[in-house]
Amino acid sequence: QVTLVESGGGSVQAGGSLRLSCEASGLTYRTYCMGWFRQVPGKEREGVAAIFTEGGPVHYGDSFKDRFTISQDNAKSTVYLQMNSLEPEDTAMYYCAADLYGRRPCRPAENVFSHWGQGTQVTVSS
Repeated sequence: QVTLVESGGGSVQAGGSLRLSCEASGLTYRTYCMGWFRQVPGKEREGVAAIFTEGGPVHYGDSFKDRFTISQDNAKSTVYLQMNSLEPEDTAMYYCAADLYGRRPCRPAENVFSHWGQGTQVTVSS
């Protein structure tokens, strides 16, 4: 059974930084596409970034590349999201996701991913 556990969320003032972590367990293959998404209540989920767990090219959603960085540690089965220069508009629930089937390119799009974590809340105050 695959589980994804996010951590690192919290409250921060505008201009601050946070690093989110997503630890995966139950993965059986060498590499998986994993991604970060965020969602504000009442709005659609946004794709932030995606990366293979063994590394390689990363892909960012529109408007995320400048301040957000996705990275991975395959030995720890963990994917990170470094968020800098946070703005109140970044307040959202952040979700980690994994693609167990590899049927689509590794991109931060919802239809790529088959498994989701419970999310970690990020709140940015002005």
